[in-house]
Amino acid sequence: MTEQAPQGVDPHIPNAARMYDYFLGGKDNFKADRDLGDMVLGVMPEVREGTRENRAFIGRMVRYLCEQGITQFLDLGSGLPTQENVHEVAHRIVPEARVVYVDNDPVVATHGRALLADPNRVAMVLGDARRPEEILSDPEVRGLLDFSRPVAVLMMFILHFVPDEEDPQGFVAAYREALAPGSYLAISHMGNDVATERADRIAGFYRQSGMPFTPRPGKDIEAFFGDFELIPPGLANGLGPAVWPFADPAHPTIVDEETARMGYAGIARKLR
Repeated sequence: MTEQAPQGVDPHIPNAARMYDYFLGGKDNFKADRDLGDMVLGVMPEVREGTRENRAFIGRMVRYLCEQGITQFLDLGSGLPTQENVHEVAHRIVPEARVVYVDNDPVVATHGRALLADPNRVAMVLGDARRPEEILSDPEVRGLLDFSRPVAVLMMFILHFVPDEEDPQGFVAAYREALAPGSYLAISHMGNDVATERADRIAGFYRQSGMPFTPRPGKDIEAFFGDFELIPPGLANGLGPAVWPFADPAHPTIVDEETARMGYAGIARKLR
């Protein structure tokens, strides 16, 4: 049976956002996404639990940012809407918070626009995070976000899908430059200096399926923050609640220590 896809979407090419949906048990994915997902699960079966842990981590991070006075969020490479989205967490704390989601997958954008029908506070934009000049000048982005005031830019597990030849350091720097003092940059990224063999095998699966995948060492991930001040404890090696001072200590880490430490995450503030 041929799977139906929106115009311009090839269902035979896997996509990171739809794989994320598959790992979370969603239905907005194609056979190619499930096939590659199963290959990854063969090497790291705890990915399903780790994906749920990542969702919990994002929720804790958004709560922390709201508590710091942030009312504007730009979520790059947001993926398909699921439970505990950024705007849902933020609106429980700051009802007037404004959130713009950006993804380059038409499937994601179509579903997002259908589900996030709150034009005064939430928008879903079809765009490529690798083109900051286009994202930052987009009318929908500018209609909701005021870049003369602090904004939190979220890049959650997207930068390892950008190979070095596409200059991820350069386009992340462009976002940093566009932000007002008091803004925040949050990044999570798969590392390759813990469980290197597993990381290399997973990267190989993605590349064989036509998707770039570039896990990086911690020092290269930390460089994405530029001169922003990292919030203690700095670039954390692992997403478990014990790592983060703003986490709920009652929330247990549900993946093993090695798997958790394959992920790096950090939040940094622009001082000037």
